[in-house]
Amino acid sequence: MTIPPDTKDWTWVLERRCPQCGLESASVALADVPDLLRDNAKAWADVLSRADAQARPEATVWSPLEYACHVRDVHRVFGPRYRQMLDADDPQFANWDQDVAALDGDYEHQQPSSVAGELSAAAQEAAELLAGVTPEQADRAGRRSNGSRFTVTSLARYHLHDVVHHLRDVRP
Repeated sequence: MTIPPDTKDWTWVLERRCPQCGLESASVALADVPDLLRDNAKAWADVLSRADAQARPEATVWSPLEYACHVRDVHRVFGPRYRQMLDADDPQFANWDQDVAALDGDYEHQQPSSVAGELSAAAQEAAELLAGVTPEQADRAGRRSNGSRFTVTSLARYHLHDVVHHLRDVRP
């Protein structure tokens, strides 16, 4: 059975607390995001070492491994987006379909130990980019293919919510 696609617009998490994971991203300072991304990546290593990491809790819900692959790829997508925002004026980001990425990447059959290392490296790379953002760069803009506009700060908060939320999704 396939996983139903997530078609929700999650940009609302930039304006109010997420009732599911509890994160109030608007209250997170940009300067805090790099360490929060790194800490989150460490928690994923623990998740991927669990005996049930490859088991789907329900046929239509990703396994912890599949969520971890998604989080790894989120870091891989957001890192270059930060770079685009810092290097160009108001770039439009290439579309990224997370559901296609999951199928094309065969998330279900990846090795948990490999994913843990890749997720950590991708989080570190995105965190390093954000750690180097100056106050003058924090409001640089970019936009998704659907027209949603972000600043470096709001994109970092959106990114953080994604990885925090999915870690909550896999907690026993």
